[in-house]
Amino acid sequence: MPGLLYPYQRRWLDDASRFKIGMFARQTGKTFTTTLEIVDDCVAADMAGGRARWVILSRGERQAREAMDEGVKLHLRAYGMAAELLETDVKFDDITYRAVEVAFPRGGRITALPANPDTARGYSANVFLDEFAFHADSRAIWKALFPVVSKSGLRLRVTSTPNGKNNRFYELWSATDQVWSRHRADIHQAVADGLDRNVAELRAGLADEDAWRQEYELEFQDEAGAWLSYDIISACEDAAAGQPDLYQGGPCVIGNDIARRNDLWVAWVGEIIGDVLWTREISTLRAASFAAQDAEIARLMERYRVERLVMDQTGMGEKPVEDAKRLYGAGRVFGIQLVGAVRLNVATVAKQRFEDRRMRIPMGDAALRADLHKIKKVNSETGLPRLVAERDGEGHADRAWAAFLCTAGADPYLTAGTTGVLEFYRAQAAARAAAVEAAVRARA
Repeated sequence: MPGLLYPYQRRWLDDASRFKIGMFARQTGKTFTTTLEIVDDCVAADMAGGRARWVILSRGERQAREAMDEGVKLHLRAYGMAAELLETDVKFDDITYRAVEVAFPRGGRITALPANPDTARGYSANVFLDEFAFHADSRAIWKALFPVVSKSGLRLRVTSTPNGKNNRFYELWSATDQVWSRHRADIHQAVADGLDRNVAELRAGLADEDAWRQEYELEFQDEAGAWLSYDIISACEDAAAGQPDLYQGGPCVIGNDIARRNDLWVAWVGEIIGDVLWTREISTLRAASFAAQDAEIARLMERYRVERLVMDQTGMGEKPVEDAKRLYGAGRVFGIQLVGAVRLNVATVAKQRFEDRRMRIPMGDAALRADLHKIKKVNSETGLPRLVAERDGEGHADRAWAAFLCTAGADPYLTAGTTGVLEFYRAQAAARAAAVEAAVRARA
C-alpha cells in the first residue's frame, strides 16, 4: 500500500504528530490517506494484542459512509482482512444518528458518523475530522471535541479543502502556534508529486476563477460565492453612518423589505450626499402587525425628506405598496417584484455602489455584516446566476435586501428622469434576456 502513495501523501502518512492538520486540493486523496493511517494504527495495535479506537466525524451521513467504503474498507481488504461494515443507530440527547462501524478481533474499532457537538463529545477516542471546513457549527463541534481528545495519547487529524474564513478550520490553519503539524498540497504540488491531472483542462472546465483559487489553489476565498465580501462591506463602514441625529436634511430614499411572521421587516433610510448614500437609520420589526409597520413608515416619512420609498412588492407586499402609494403618492412610492432577473439587477446595482464605496453603513454591526455577506451567487440549472441566502434565526438576509432596495431608489439612472424603478429594472431584465437569446442563436 505505501508504494501507491504520492510524496505529499507519504509526508502526511509518516507524520506521527499528535495534532496534525492538512489542507489539500479537491480529489487529491486526503481522506484516502488519513483512513490508511487509521487502519494501519488499528491493525498494528490488534497484532500487538492491544486495541486502537478511532472516530471519523464527517459533514453528513453520506460522507461518513464514503469514508468507510472508499477508505477504511479498501485498506482492510489490502491487508487481507474481512471488511464487513456494520450500521448502527446511536442516540445523544434523544436524537438518533446513523453510524457506520468496523470492529477488530481484539476490540479495536473505527466508527464514522455525522459531526455535530453531540457526536463530538460522545466518544473518548482518536479523532479524524474529515472536510472540517464544511462542518456546520464547526466552532461548537471543536469546543465539544477538544476536551475529549485531551486525554494523554489520543491523536487528532484534521483535513479539508478551504471553505472561507468563517469557520474553525481556517482559524486552526492560520494560527501561529507550534503545536499543530501543518501539511499543504495544492493542485500544482500534487501534480508535481506525480498526481495525474491536466491542470489547464481542469481550470478551463471549471470556468470559475473564485472556485479554482479556493478548491484547487487553496486560497481562503471567504468571499467565494458571496455577493458582497467582508472586505467590501468593511470598506463601506463609517462611525457616522446609522446615526439619525447626524441627518443633514438632504434628500432620502427608504428601502423596505416586508415580512410579517418569520423574517424581519426592515426599513433602510439613506441620505444622498453628493454621489454617496449615507445610511441614516435602519428600522427593524419582527412579527409586527401591518398597522405597526404602517406606523413606522409614517414616522420615517415624517422624520426625513423622503424622495423615494422603494418597497418589496413580492407576495404579501402588494397591499402595503398599494396603501403607501395612496398615502404618499405614486410618484414617491415604487414597488419592485424581487424575482428573477429583476432581483439580480437590483442586487447588481447595489454591489456596484458598495464596490465603488459610494455607500456608508454603520460600523461594527455584526448582524448587519452577516446579513450583507449572507447572500450567495449560485448557478441555476439553466446556467444563469441566481442569488440565495440561508434562513437562520436572524431572518433571510432581510437587512441586505432593504439596503439593496434603498440603493435602487438612489441609483443615478433614476434620480434625474421620470422612469419608475420597476419599469427601469424590467427594461434591464428584458435587455439581459435578449442578450442571452442572441448568444444561444449564435451558438446554434
